[in-house]
Amino acid sequence: MNYEQIRNNEEIRAFLKKGNDNLGVLGFTDHSTAHCALVAERAAEILSELGYDKHTIELAKIAGFMHDIGNSINRSQHAGYGAILAYELLKETDMPLEDRLTVVSAIGNHDEKDGVAVDAVTAALIIADKTDVRRSRVQSSKEEFDIHDRVNYAVIHADVVIDKENRTITLKLEVDEEICSMFEYFEIFLGRMEMSRKAAAVFGAKFKLTVNGSKVL
Repeated sequence: MNYEQIRNNEEIRAFLKKGNDNLGVLGFTDHSTAHCALVAERAAEILSELGYDKHTIELAKIAGFMHDIGNSINRSQHAGYGAILAYELLKETDMPLEDRLTVVSAIGNHDEKDGVAVDAVTAALIIADKTDVRRSRVQSSKEEFDIHDRVNYAVIHADVVIDKENRTITLKLEVDEEICSMFEYFEIFLGRMEMSRKAAAVFGAKFKLTVNGSKVL
C-alpha cells in the first residue's frame, strides 16, 4: 500500500469529504482533501530536506493525507477517532503492522490539545498541518467571518523554509494587518506554533516564525 493508493482510495476520500462537510456546517476552515494533500506533501518535504529515507517519507505522506478523517465522526477528539478509523482502514491493506502503528500514532497525536511529537513521522505531520495557513482555506462568506476566518483570510502569502545546515524550520507569512491584528493571530495560533516548536526539536531543529519580514518566534 503506497501513498498514491491511499490518496485515490474512495472510502478514505469519502471520510474526508464527510468530515469537511461537517466542519463547514460548524463554520470551520477547509479540512478537505486539498488540505490533507498539502499536509502530506509538506510533511514529505520536511523529512526529505532533513535527510530521512523514502520509507519514512512515504509513511508521513500517508499519515498526512489521512490525518483529518476523524472529523467525519466529531470535531471533538477527532485525532483519536481518526487514528481508530485509520487503523481499521489500513488493516484491510497489505501494509505491515509496524507501519500501520506508525501512521495511526501520528494521526492520534497531531492535535495541539493533547498531541505529542513521538517520532519523526508525527513531528513532520504536526508541522505540516499547523503551518497550513492561507486565504483559500476560508469557507465562510465575509459576512460570517469569525476570528479563525480572519486570521486565514489575512494571509497573503505563506512559505515554509527548511534549512538543513542551520537546523531551522521557518514559517514565513505575509499578512494584511488591516484584516487581522497580530494579537488575533496569536490568540488562535500560539498553541499551534508552540506545538510546532516542540515537533521541530525531534529533528534537533528550531521552529521559527516571521511575519511581514519580522521575526516573531
